[in-house]
Amino acid sequence: MEKSYRRLENKVAFITGAGSGIGKASAIQMAKEGAKVALAGLTLETLEEVNAQITESGGEALTLQTDISDEQSITDAYAAVLDRWGKLDIVFANAGINGTLSPIEEMRQEEWNKTIQTNLTGTFLTLKHAIPALKKQGGSIIITSSINGNRVFSNFGMSAYSTSKAGQVALMQMAALELAQFRIRVNAVCPGAIETNIDESTDRKKEVEDITIPVEFPEGDHPLRDAPGQAEQVASLITFLASDEASHITGTPIYIDGAESLLRG
Repeated sequence: MEKSYRRLENKVAFITGAGSGIGKASAIQMAKEGAKVALAGLTLETLEEVNAQITESGGEALTLQTDISDEQSITDAYAAVLDRWGKLDIVFANAGINGTLSPIEEMRQEEWNKTIQTNLTGTFLTLKHAIPALKKQGGSIIITSSINGNRVFSNFGMSAYSTSKAGQVALMQMAALELAQFRIRVNAVCPGAIETNIDESTDRKKEVEDITIPVEFPEGDHPLRDAPGQAEQVASLITFLASDEASHITGTPIYIDGAESLLRG
């Protein structure tokens, strides 16, 4: 029987925030498409569960407890990937937090710093330290940004989060142009509401209520399916951008929100 075509056959992928949500769904889908997948994240237990799911399905995975906001942790993770598989083709910079939701006036500097350090500096470090390995044969970098900070500015209290997400798109576009000569593509996905566990990383201060301007949306504010999207839907986009099918796509923010941001922007 002829072997079915798998889009990521013999490619090596590094995924941050791989223990849940979009990262987990993308890791599973990339493995099904033939990629060897490095699972990076803070919580070892959840990473091991994803690893087991991939290996039980005949895939190959590596678990790497990694703090993307710590440069040594990132460099150690990439060294482990290269030691195991000898190359790197795909980087999915997905890890992030909502952080503290607060009026700007009330937000403490350490709360601002934590969100920026994780979401924006963590993305920078993930991208920066992947470049030497990706330069050898080219590859694909995908960043998880958001509609917040790019199309939507009405989620009150999310100034730090939205700033980090806008910064990720700017970093992506700068990197896409800089790295094109090495056949390294860099893109960003901007999800809207997706059913994930990111709300667990949210600290919403009660003072946000004092700055919130009431905005009344039509009934059902997710136009395409009247509900938040699924992580697997985003994973399908990630897998496409990681593949050679997207060989002429770079420097592009892609919105995946069922038209939510067109209603809310």
